[in-house]
Amino acid sequence: MKVHCSFLAVFALLALASILVTSAYDPSPLQDTCVAINDPKTGIFVNGKLCKDPKFVTADDFFYSGLNIPRDTSNPVGSVVTPVNVDQIPGLNTMGISLVRIDYAPYGGLNAPHTHPRTTEILIVLEGTLYVGFVTSNPDNRLISKVLYPGDVFVFPIGLIHFQQNVGKTNVVAFAGLSSQNPGVITIANAVFGSNPPINPDVLTRAFQLDNNVVKYLQSRFGWKNN
Repeated sequence: MKVHCSFLAVFALLALASILVTSAYDPSPLQDTCVAINDPKTGIFVNGKLCKDPKFVTADDFFYSGLNIPRDTSNPVGSVVTPVNVDQIPGLNTMGISLVRIDYAPYGGLNAPHTHPRTTEILIVLEGTLYVGFVTSNPDNRLISKVLYPGDVFVFPIGLIHFQQNVGKTNVVAFAGLSSQNPGVITIANAVFGSNPPINPDVLTRAFQLDNNVVKYLQSRFGWKNN
């Protein structure tokens, strides 16, 4: 009886783990298209999503234009991320992929340390020289980094803190593919020092081992976005 109960407990745990792992990623499509819509009156439920009726799907539901246009990088970090996810292309719904263009200003333009909670990222440099890296999870927190040149490709594992910085004298342009239709982004400095409402400075003072006035100053500096 005890062995039987233990088997059932292990089976239940394995089943739960399978459900959790499966639910951590975008759903697999069970139909050709599931173009996302906001108006429930004009849609139907397919694969658990509110989708446009396939009879009314058009090419524009799968189209985006303008990624060839350079972006203005005159902001505090010197970079701009232009996303192409399900918000820009409704036809990406249930497809499990998206894309970004990233422009970096010369002399240090930075895509600041951040994470994507729902995606692995693969990046290719088209122009310029880019220093990239990610940090492994606790307890090692090991930095894995490399300098990239045009044509070079680098992968950032799902959920890990990563960054890119222009280390050259010219603009850098890179494109990245993401394994989610809506990968999400958490910019570390903005989230910690620019949260709304602010985190109690005493928490950050102890966490970062900084003077309380320094923490308050940092909180006054963050809150802008580059994507």
